[in-house]
Amino acid sequence: MDVVGFVNGKIYTRFNPKKIVNALVVVNERVVYAGENEKAKEIVKFLNGEVVDLEGKTVLPGFIDSHMHLDELGMYLNMVDLRGVRSIKELKKKIGDYAEKAQTTWVIGHGWDQELFEEKSWPTRWDLDEVVRDRPVMLSRVCLHAGVLNTKAMKLTGLLEIDSPGVIKNEDGEPTGIVKEEAFELAREKFKETLTLEDYEKFFKNAMSFAASQGVTTVGFVSCDEKSIQGLSRLKEKVNFLIRVIVYLEPGRREVSNKGMYGNKDILESLKKLGTKRGLGDEKLKINGIKILADGSLGARTAWLSKPYSDEPSTSGYPNIDKKTLKELIKEAHEAGLQLAIHGIGDKTIDMILDAYENLGDIKNGRHRIEHASILRKDQIKRIARLGVVASVQPRFVITDWWTKSRVGDDRVKWIYPFKSMLENDVSIGIGTDCPVEVLNPWETVYAAVTRGKYENVPYYEDSKEECLTLEEALYAYTFGSAYIMFEEVNLGTLEERKLADFIVVDRDPFEVEENELKGIKILETYVGGKRVF
Repeated sequence: MDVVGFVNGKIYTRFNPKKIVNALVVVNERVVYAGENEKAKEIVKFLNGEVVDLEGKTVLPGFIDSHMHLDELGMYLNMVDLRGVRSIKELKKKIGDYAEKAQTTWVIGHGWDQELFEEKSWPTRWDLDEVVRDRPVMLSRVCLHAGVLNTKAMKLTGLLEIDSPGVIKNEDGEPTGIVKEEAFELAREKFKETLTLEDYEKFFKNAMSFAASQGVTTVGFVSCDEKSIQGLSRLKEKVNFLIRVIVYLEPGRREVSNKGMYGNKDILESLKKLGTKRGLGDEKLKINGIKILADGSLGARTAWLSKPYSDEPSTSGYPNIDKKTLKELIKEAHEAGLQLAIHGIGDKTIDMILDAYENLGDIKNGRHRIEHASILRKDQIKRIARLGVVASVQPRFVITDWWTKSRVGDDRVKWIYPFKSMLENDVSIGIGTDCPVEVLNPWETVYAAVTRGKYENVPYYEDSKEECLTLEEALYAYTFGSAYIMFEEVNLGTLEERKLADFIVVDRDPFEVEENELKGIKILETYVGGKRVF
């Protein structure tokens, strides 16, 4: 029997309402006592365990990231970091310098945002050709819904010849190398074909180690494909995972077809044949359901809005899947006993998702999800609550998507990321990062949820400041809330008795710092099942 007592701490066992104790006793990975020091020491002595002195430090439940891309994070940690690049010239230099050193078949980078470029334009394949011609180059935009490829990569993927709205052309009808949504997904699939299962094992080891260092003890791994689940399974045979991984699989291989991305649903069909239902697995690796990407991003103007974009009236965005196919996929997954997690950023897409959910009848026990819910009308919030749909939201978008007001205009600005309104209408929310779209650091996300760009002069702060969460609400949503929307509230989300002992030790009490200092809080130690993993 593995027995450890943690004493002399300031331990927040839960939030909303807050509860603080001085000590925990962990037996075989679960909390058996949360209370006072002397009682904890007595229990540990009786059970012949060991005592860890927390020396007055602050302890919190581990963060649960409800929506992130574990494979993409692993890849990101092994590619060119383009976050914060301020010009196409700087981007080209970074790629050129990396290509000289990297001994890889493809040159891969992530994180650029044309909104930051001094040129005020998107990079093209001709820009990339100037620095790398002999190897394929693929650079994903920060949103992971668009990218730019050099000519070599465009030829290898066949995108020079494909006629698709996702292949952006210039006035002369030539593909520019800019690819969005289904075309970008095709390019990524071609790149992934070059990766081995050993590559995936490396990516997952790197990603889990990094997550532990950030105080993230459980992740909701969305958009997991066939190769990724194979890589995870192989790795789990060899090592004990540092963190907990809850998987939402792709329905099948994404492709360009007359059904959008989802003409192929081989993975869903396999799950149905095997009788796989939500919760298959163990406490470290579990399959929960199916992730569907119903529209794109605001940054790429591919999120589907009910009215045109204010800064580009020629488009309202578009869905990645037609209504009929979405309804069919949702019905199949629901009847198979799987949880659904559907990406919906534009309000028109969210209407479509809610129509499909309502078509199923009473779904409250399914806890089916909407991912992001970025542009959400008041009537939609009430409808989400009535249906019992839950949401995974990403507060840091509020700061990094500082340009959103120009996209949607004054009339819709109050619909942007309405976290407080969702809570006030009894919508259950969990918090994620969409990493590597956003940084995994939870304190950056907590800070964004509480301040909403107040200190960054985000243009719509004044328009939506009533949607700021309190610190208590943000931490609750990032722990218990995330556990709840992934059916893990019995095991995770608090440090109450019988729960798994996943917790972090931090350098400051978040309730004793100014709100603008929240993002500077540091993780000192991370424990999963009472065992230190960082």
